[in-house]
Amino acid sequence: MKALVRLTAIAALLSAFGASAHAGNLVVSVIDKDGKPVQDAVVVVAPANKTALPKTPLATQATISQEKMQFIPAVTVVSVGSKVNFVNNDPWDHHVRSSPAGMGQFSATNAGFELRLEGKPDGKPAKSTEITLNKAGVVGATLLGCFIHGSMRGYIYASESPWTAKTSSEGIATFEDLPEGGAQLKVWHADQLVDIAPQQVTVGAVLAKNVMQLTVVPRRRRS
Repeated sequence: MKALVRLTAIAALLSAFGASAHAGNLVVSVIDKDGKPVQDAVVVVAPANKTALPKTPLATQATISQEKMQFIPAVTVVSVGSKVNFVNNDPWDHHVRSSPAGMGQFSATNAGFELRLEGKPDGKPAKSTEITLNKAGVVGATLLGCFIHGSMRGYIYASESPWTAKTSSEGIATFEDLPEGGAQLKVWHADQLVDIAPQQVTVGAVLAKNVMQLTVVPRRRRS
């Protein structure tokens, strides 16, 4: 049933684009090792034509909340140089400790930044702190955690490509008005510790659909 829902969602996207498809439309489906859709995978398209820009630029500002001992959203996508505001909406204190996501753990040698946010006083505004992300690539995928509450995990992906998006609950990311010609397509996911090989795609007048498959089954997210 879930597979049917996913195929229906992809078909709807293809149909919507097909009626008036312009050069540069791309649909990317990300699935896990078992063929199931993957939510919150980061899809990056890097066109060979680097002078073109999308109609809707990638975010340069974002807010990540600490609420019910979780980072919300769990995955945040921004451009390099963006400002990210951390807000603690819990009544107790939290840390925000970062490291490159591939390291898998926090230590004094791999830490990117460390913040401490006081708990939200009853009836008063929540405490917040802003940081600037100035690194991309592998280091741009940042693991967030809290020293006080070890189960808390979140991620920030700072991308150099303006064509970067998270997948939906159906495992789909869509891109419009890509420049014609060649492009590199890659996918990042927190649980995919060994990068999967990027794909080379050709963008043209016909709507393209690509499938990227992880070699792992992502861990179930705590709700």
